[in-house]
Amino acid sequence: MKQFMDQDFLLKTEAAKKLYHEHAAKMPIIDYHCHINPMEIYEDKRYETITEVWLGGDHYKWRAMRSCGVPEYYITGDATPAEKFQKWGEAMPNLIGNPLYHWTHLELQRYFGITEPLTGENAMEIYEKCNAILAQPDMSVRGIIRKSGVKLIGTTDDPVDDLKAHELLAADPTAPAVVLPSFRPDKAMRADKATFPAYVAQLEKVVGYEINSVADMKKALADRIDFFAAHGCAVSDHALDYCFCVEASEAELDAIFAKAKAGEAITWEEQLAYHTALLIFVGQEYCKRSWVMQLHFGCLRDNSKTMFRKLGPDTGFDSMNDAANAAGLAKLLNALEEAGALGKTILYSLNPADNGIIGTIMGAFQTDSPIPGKVQQGSAWWFNDHKIGMQDQMLSLMNLGAFGTFNGMLTDSRSFLSYTRHEYFRRILCNLVGQMVEDGEYPADWARLGQMIENISYYNTLHYFSFDRFLK
Repeated sequence: MKQFMDQDFLLKTEAAKKLYHEHAAKMPIIDYHCHINPMEIYEDKRYETITEVWLGGDHYKWRAMRSCGVPEYYITGDATPAEKFQKWGEAMPNLIGNPLYHWTHLELQRYFGITEPLTGENAMEIYEKCNAILAQPDMSVRGIIRKSGVKLIGTTDDPVDDLKAHELLAADPTAPAVVLPSFRPDKAMRADKATFPAYVAQLEKVVGYEINSVADMKKALADRIDFFAAHGCAVSDHALDYCFCVEASEAELDAIFAKAKAGEAITWEEQLAYHTALLIFVGQEYCKRSWVMQLHFGCLRDNSKTMFRKLGPDTGFDSMNDAANAAGLAKLLNALEEAGALGKTILYSLNPADNGIIGTIMGAFQTDSPIPGKVQQGSAWWFNDHKIGMQDQMLSLMNLGAFGTFNGMLTDSRSFLSYTRHEYFRRILCNLVGQMVEDGEYPADWARLGQMIENISYYNTLHYFSFDRFLK
């Protein structure tokens, strides 16, 4: 029987141990997609309690606590930090097989030196230990980033953001890592939302002119892309319910925009046409600047309208979407390619049933480019970033693509303690590759294997995103 989460956690073969300890473990981290607040890095935020850093905005944990019967009062309600942590401790033993169980204990080990399993019985003891360690000088946000070996962080930013935190960090020689914005223009593209008119007014204020047509919106987005580029941005991110490509004339698009800006309802087909036109336009702008375009799709959001009204979005009530993506994805990538707008592109689906779809469709668009893996399948995302989900995503990519070009892991997190997710991924990666070596499916060429593991852990991301210019 193996010891609980020891140094060889998840590493089942000698080959896996060699690849992890000699290669993956020593690589720094590029966390190219997350949702942390960059101002908290600049201000070097400190946490008074482990509850604040762990449970303050983590809808993964909130879902798990609800599944264990914890009342909302102890999750997003007015319970004290100690009471909330106690309930998290009580829920923990029920989460066998859930990545939260592994993530929680990796974070306890790496940042707090605590190796005992968290339970309801020892929750208050662990709570006090963690709080005491958080009070130490090197456990501020900057200290955590340094401890984690993070070299570059990519935040997620709206076109109307002023990027002040990024400016301050770029000018700060003591910054713990390079922190770059990512362009996330979803609000400008969701003309079907009730918030769209107010958002257009906000964007007008930022760019300094009225936006009365789709051409005006394109100009506004291009201006903001230039602004982001001046702040080091080289990455965009787009959330799609599912993949689509609906064509419309300029006159039709302007009519759709006019209705939406006036607060009138538009049809779903009109929304898709408007969204398609803007995706193709910004794709062209990204290509001009050699940016990476990320497309996240397959999410059905805010399923509980009761809880949405109480808590708002991103509070743990989303799910996988089973909408068919094959035809829409193929048509969208073709439209981007036809328009000269298909550059470096990463595809993520929340539904693991799309792994094969992504693998085969992206293989049809790896054309006329010196970039290895120009179109990428992104790492197992959200509900899939557990052991089985990561294994399935990587095996599918091995079967259908060029696994050696894979960009590896990201946290997609709002917590500064989540960098251990890179370790979790790297252990699963090394175990998977190591087993193939043990089984004679790949030669025991340790130099080549070691370089592959280091590439997937770090170097592929460094070169694909052109982060070399920031990390010498």
